[in-house]
Amino acid sequence: MGGVRGILLNSSILFATDDNENEDTTLRSGADYLLQKLRYSKILTGLSYGQGLSAPKANLLQELARIYSYDCFILSSSSEDYGMSEAARLWGKDEGSFMHVISSCHVDLIHNMVISGWLIVMLGSHLQNSTIDAKYVASRGTSSIFSIDNLKELPITICNLNKKVKQAGGKETMTVGYVMKRSREEDFAKRGAFPLRPTENGLIFLPLNYELPISYQLQQVDAILHKATDEIVAVEMVSSAEFANQITFTRNMEQLKRYIECQPDCCVIDPFSNIYPVLDRLKIQQILLGLENLNIKGHCKIRGPNFLKVDSFYELDLEQSLVEAKLALPNIVKPQVACGVADAHSMAIVFKVDDYKDLDVPLPAVVQEYVDHSSLLYKFYALGGKIFYAVKKSTPNADTLMKLSEEKGLKPLLFDSLKSLPIAKENLQSGCQEHLNSNDQHIDLGLVTDAADWLRRMLGLTIFGFDVVIQEGTGDHVIVDVNYLPSFKEVPDDTAIPAFWEALKEKIDSEKSKQPRKAS
Repeated sequence: MGGVRGILLNSSILFATDDNENEDTTLRSGADYLLQKLRYSKILTGLSYGQGLSAPKANLLQELARIYSYDCFILSSSSEDYGMSEAARLWGKDEGSFMHVISSCHVDLIHNMVISGWLIVMLGSHLQNSTIDAKYVASRGTSSIFSIDNLKELPITICNLNKKVKQAGGKETMTVGYVMKRSREEDFAKRGAFPLRPTENGLIFLPLNYELPISYQLQQVDAILHKATDEIVAVEMVSSAEFANQITFTRNMEQLKRYIECQPDCCVIDPFSNIYPVLDRLKIQQILLGLENLNIKGHCKIRGPNFLKVDSFYELDLEQSLVEAKLALPNIVKPQVACGVADAHSMAIVFKVDDYKDLDVPLPAVVQEYVDHSSLLYKFYALGGKIFYAVKKSTPNADTLMKLSEEKGLKPLLFDSLKSLPIAKENLQSGCQEHLNSNDQHIDLGLVTDAADWLRRMLGLTIFGFDVVIQEGTGDHVIVDVNYLPSFKEVPDDTAIPAFWEALKEKIDSEKSKQPRKAS
């Protein structure tokens, strides 16, 4: 595999330039960003500095190298290869190029690096102001010397270089631009999900940066992977309006959304319109009614829980409405808005009808059947056509909850579903279609797989998750939650991440096949 496989960041591009250059250890704008993005990029990274660098700066570089697990090279000012030999020796001679990112350099050193096959990236206008001969740059720069104005542009430069690498069979490499909140991005990245080097199936991942022109960045990518639910500001639940018109995203996400809407051929994973149903618990419950078509007489069935939408807990006929919806107490009460707002996970388990009055759950709400399920929850993840699952401890059966509530006078149990009730946290087992547990007598994996395929078609989602509980007595498989682009952290990385890449690749190929061929 070719492309950029090693990067040397010179101290001259990491520190801010000021009058007190020898002592100030302030990092240049964009340096922190770049160090973070390269950390899990699958690209070898080193920091380099000369022997004349001040002790405070040298100490900081050594500390940064330790924090990010980078190599650190102390360069001799008289070294003709400017540290290239040491880096090449340490990093090996596998296929691919090394890149040196600098702010200024003498033409002889540039010449040596180019001759040795290194790529040179110079920051800002230093390329024009350095001692490099203009004719030399003109003749060599198109293939070996590049210039950037901002450190945050470097990932784009790397992606564009690595995109030129052809895969086995001559297949092209494709770039996936991604955007999500920082904590989620880091969780994915540290598992190796977002490399800047091509994956086995030819994908490169570019972090989209709102501080750079978004339109230019999106012109460099083949697909956009987003977690738009991370950037919801507000949701106005008005029954007469379309759900899509009730969501307010951050200004940056709105900008991205507008661009996508103006680019009908843009491959989005997944379209905003496809994720709206997952944000609305009522809509999901209504969709799950269609699972009835998958059930076969004489076999255990898969379904959604019985449910009822409530606009007010003071409705005079609430008790009758619960009976008509086949909702026996206790019930679990959830906000209709499923995610993206602060109180979307504020829920309650109610044991008496009278306790609906003054219930502290945001309205409108969805009242769901509470299913006795032996405290076992099956978390399923659909990554393209592959299904993975993990078994986790869940809330107790209703009789146990009743005993817990009796200690408080049968008052409703209020909880945040992200933190959950006090239950055991360990996973019991995990599996996938290729490695199923033959001793698992509880779950009908064939039935759940059929349901996952059906949900994929109904929702049009590439990567999603859903939770299943098995009702005691009946054996009904009940889907109690559906979510978009979950972390699937319970699945081992060596299994989950290749499946993640394959799901994205299949989606991109599918979308590209639908686009009309351009006339030659």
